[in-house]
Amino acid sequence: MADLTPTMPRTSPKSPPKSLAPLPPKPALGPAGATAPAPGHGAATAGDPYLPGNGNGGYLALHYDLDLDYRVSTNQLRATATVQARASMRLHRFSLDFAGLTVDRVTVNGERAVRTSQSARKLTITVATTIEAGEPFEVTVRYRGAPHPLKSIWGEVGWEELDDGVLVAGQPTGAGSWFPCNDHPSNKASFRIRISCEDPYTVVSNGALIARATRSGRTSWTYEVKEPMATYLATVLIGRYRRSDLAAAPVAQRIFYPANLAREVAVDFARLPEMIAVFADLFGPYPFDAYSVVVTDDELEIPLEAHGLAIFGRNHVDGAHGSDRLIAHELAHQWFGNSLTLVRWQDIWLHEGFACYAEWLWAEAGGGLPADASAAVHRAEIEAMPRDIVIGEPGPQDMFDDRVYKRGALALHAVRRSLGDDAFFGAVRAYTQARRNGSITTEDLVEFFSVHTGSGDIRRIVDRWVYRSALPKL
Repeated sequence: MADLTPTMPRTSPKSPPKSLAPLPPKPALGPAGATAPAPGHGAATAGDPYLPGNGNGGYLALHYDLDLDYRVSTNQLRATATVQARASMRLHRFSLDFAGLTVDRVTVNGERAVRTSQSARKLTITVATTIEAGEPFEVTVRYRGAPHPLKSIWGEVGWEELDDGVLVAGQPTGAGSWFPCNDHPSNKASFRIRISCEDPYTVVSNGALIARATRSGRTSWTYEVKEPMATYLATVLIGRYRRSDLAAAPVAQRIFYPANLAREVAVDFARLPEMIAVFADLFGPYPFDAYSVVVTDDELEIPLEAHGLAIFGRNHVDGAHGSDRLIAHELAHQWFGNSLTLVRWQDIWLHEGFACYAEWLWAEAGGGLPADASAAVHRAEIEAMPRDIVIGEPGPQDMFDDRVYKRGALALHAVRRSLGDDAFFGAVRAYTQARRNGSITTEDLVEFFSVHTGSGDIRRIVDRWVYRSALPKL
């Protein structure tokens, strides 16, 4: 997510920790501090204090198969979601994140559920036959209604109607607005998404388009994501779009856009193949099979990343490269956020710090400000801001605060200066390959870089920039 979000109300000033060596251990996600669920009842939370109502316990989702029939003209959805999962405990009751739509039928392993109940954000299912720990199982939910975004402290997230189409922006809690799921990034899964809608519209979703068929004025589009993907990155985009193919190598690159923005889009995204090549050299191979950009005919407050995709509003294209910084930022999220995904939202700096640093690297590669100069400029900006945030523990209100982005990038630049370019980018490339399509924490990054480079300074640098409120010098 690009750093255009208005500054959120800040929480109380945070005192720097007394000791930060070693870094906080990787947590075992679970309903910490909550009353333990009854035996056989999967917890109704992943235990992440930043999203206390999201995620679920007792199982891991392995694959989502979504079959959506949507009417753009009336915003009506009829759908069937099939979730393949594996129990992590003996289960006779468990929950899924789901909100705002009506459930018609639920089956588990082909048997109708004994009982289902819906609260504001959860679908709770009691099974007919107990599922043993370690067993795979399949849940099928048939549902319908008028999907809409969900309210959160970060604004409305999820399924959103455009003036003439649809956009899904699920970060961080919006996936349940359109399909039942285990909506926490620690549970990544593969996807198959099939969407049918009226003929004039183009549908874009994650992964590869594996089938398209038209019948009786309606077209179905089937996409497949083979890699594990976090639920918040799943998206559907519907609009009257043209398509342009930019390049076939090193990965397929395409853009979907409204006809009235053809000239601006052609100019602003002309350097995308070069940008991908630069980042592949710095970060390692692009992690997926293709990269798509969607430009909506609506204005959007901020650009958005999704797995294999980036979404921009018409206000983000001007035909004069005015959004190169944003294009670089969202592209970098394919490595940092979409392939390497945080285990806990507390570590959001790992996504946004790398994406922000990619803006500086692209400027440097294109003959603009060197990263050293960008770092100095942004450090000066942060120095003028309140010192009431620790970016390794920003609190949910400040997850998307600009200081998390900029200070995260400064932490990476400090590591680069300590190691030198060859060692730093060598470690980055090794890290993105070793953790490809996996889950990461700050401790994981520190340990990997320390071992890979043999440097004893990584922990100290990350401690000063990430876990303290005082602003270090570069």
